[in-house]
Amino acid sequence: MERAPAPAENAIDGPPAWRRLAATLALGTLGGVGMWSVVVALPAVQADFGVDRGTASLPYTLLMVGFGLGGILMGRLTDRYGVARPLAGAIVALAAGYVLAGLAPSLALFALAHGLLIGALGASAFFGPLMADTSHWFARRRGLAVSIVACGNYLAGTLWPPVVQHLIETVGWRQAHIGIGVFCLVTMLPLTLAMRRAAPHLRAGTTAAAGAAAARPLGLSPHALQGLLIVAGVACCVAMAMPQVHIVAYCGDLGYGAAAGAQMLSLMLGFGIVSRLASGWIADRIGGLRTLLLGSFLQGVALLLYIPFNDLWSLYVISALFGLFQGGIVPSYAIIVREHFAPKEAGSRVGLCVMATLFGMALGGWLSGEIFDLTGSYAAAFVNGLLWNLVNLSVVLWLLRRPGARRLAAA
Repeated sequence: MERAPAPAENAIDGPPAWRRLAATLALGTLGGVGMWSVVVALPAVQADFGVDRGTASLPYTLLMVGFGLGGILMGRLTDRYGVARPLAGAIVALAAGYVLAGLAPSLALFALAHGLLIGALGASAFFGPLMADTSHWFARRRGLAVSIVACGNYLAGTLWPPVVQHLIETVGWRQAHIGIGVFCLVTMLPLTLAMRRAAPHLRAGTTAAAGAAAARPLGLSPHALQGLLIVAGVACCVAMAMPQVHIVAYCGDLGYGAAAGAQMLSLMLGFGIVSRLASGWIADRIGGLRTLLLGSFLQGVALLLYIPFNDLWSLYVISALFGLFQGGIVPSYAIIVREHFAPKEAGSRVGLCVMATLFGMALGGWLSGEIFDLTGSYAAAFVNGLLWNLVNLSVVLWLLRRPGARRLAAA
């Protein structure tokens, strides 16, 4: 008679993993408020403090910098202590940041609350570290599970902005921030109870075979492969930033109005959720590197389509395609990390990749604006995005030609 699977065997890919995934997605969606509320509150904050638009954008800039750097810190803490304790600390920091932002007597303190508490010590824990932790609980469906977690950020971008706007209109931006902080503390802390258990293979320690494989991933040193993934992450997201950051302004320049551009951005995010789920399913069949190659190639196709087609309905269709093509790119890096590095390094290495993608988004948004100022048109900015996309494709293609990549594909 066949013996019953051991508890550790049941945990990976089993019901405990899926229950944990549900809690993880909820944490990512709730904690994702830190990435989106500052954008919604910008006009009200600007009017209250009496500053210009550029100065009022400082909290967003500090938030993004904090999110990128904080992801590395939170990843390292996750690798060392497990995910539950860093998450609990991040929830307290997030709540404190929102309360402090609501009470801030100056824009400088408001910006500091966003950069340090909401960004670096708060929201950063609810993306990269959650993807890394989830990757330990799945083997057959790892790509799909990681992509589901990554959808939390897009779900937050869909659900939180109208809620934040409603709160600002009804109780004011200060009370809205304090309320968000209290809500996050009350709803998110209980969810960390579902995250206390460590994955079975982490409790048992990394096997000798896995350690040997991680010593020379793809025949490279770990630092060399990590560096190439950082270059790829920056390049793909410089390309990604052109439509995401400038589509509203682009529609305004073409005479279609900002409202049409906002609808296209929403369309991108909606189809991005579909893309992330589909890409996870694909990654379970062809691996992370090939999924990244596919997403990057299709992103380049969509960028190319923006150049000759600029009538209203074409832009709606291309924006939907762009979201459908690029949504799975960032989660692919987490899958690649788990395929080629030691499991106990996943948190910090995924954090480095996420930081690279954020830097790419920031650089791409700025470059596109500068190119527009120099040329008076976004056509050259789209071409710039295509060139950066080619850099990403070149890195991924080179990695796929490594002997280790061929052996992994055969396996």
